[in-house]
Amino acid sequence: MKKHLVVLTGAGISAESGIKTFRDADGLWEGHDVMQVATPEGFKNNPALVLNFYNQRRKQLFEVEPNKAHLDLAYLENDYNITIITQNVDDLHERAGSTRVIHLHGELLKVRSTFDETDILPWKTDLIIGDICKKSHQLRPHIVWFGEEVPMIEKAVEICETADILAIIGTSMQVYPAAGLMHYVPENIPIFFIDPKPASVQNKKNLNVIAEPATVGVQQMITLLKNS
Repeated sequence: MKKHLVVLTGAGISAESGIKTFRDADGLWEGHDVMQVATPEGFKNNPALVLNFYNQRRKQLFEVEPNKAHLDLAYLENDYNITIITQNVDDLHERAGSTRVIHLHGELLKVRSTFDETDILPWKTDLIIGDICKKSHQLRPHIVWFGEEVPMIEKAVEICETADILAIIGTSMQVYPAAGLMHYVPENIPIFFIDPKPASVQNKKNLNVIAEPATVGVQQMITLLKNS
């Protein structure tokens, strides 16, 4: 029976494909204050700005490709039962071939009703004012904004509780609730922390810190897994 490898990924893995993050420039995301484009208040104050911002992010997504780290994680499904829990809103894990991906913070290629958050639609083109759901309410990006609940967090906790191995890739592990997930894995299982500047992780046995970008670090993790 294959071991269950749970992978937590963050902005760092997508950054190597060319997707920028707001942390790159003093809290600015592509030149915008995140409070203007990534909060319910920002959407209420200027919905056209917010919609256009995500339209540009969506267009950018079609210009990038999965990198070696994404591809290596998909390849590992040959040897492990893998669940990826990502903070990223892109589809690079899926395009690389990973088959079990949980998006904590939503997905760029989906939109949802502002009236019914369970009314979710696939969406690949621009979203504009006047695009409405079946009950005639404005559609919004299917993104978990700052200040909103993370609906997939309970499912993510359940997945972590069944892990045989945990890999943390391209995330500072400073943003909650995602940062708390590592505390739900079984005690003493192997943990790999791959990030160029990994945060300090206290009281964790069997911790392997790989201070490298994802494209390098995932390959090193695969070597360590084979040797173990």
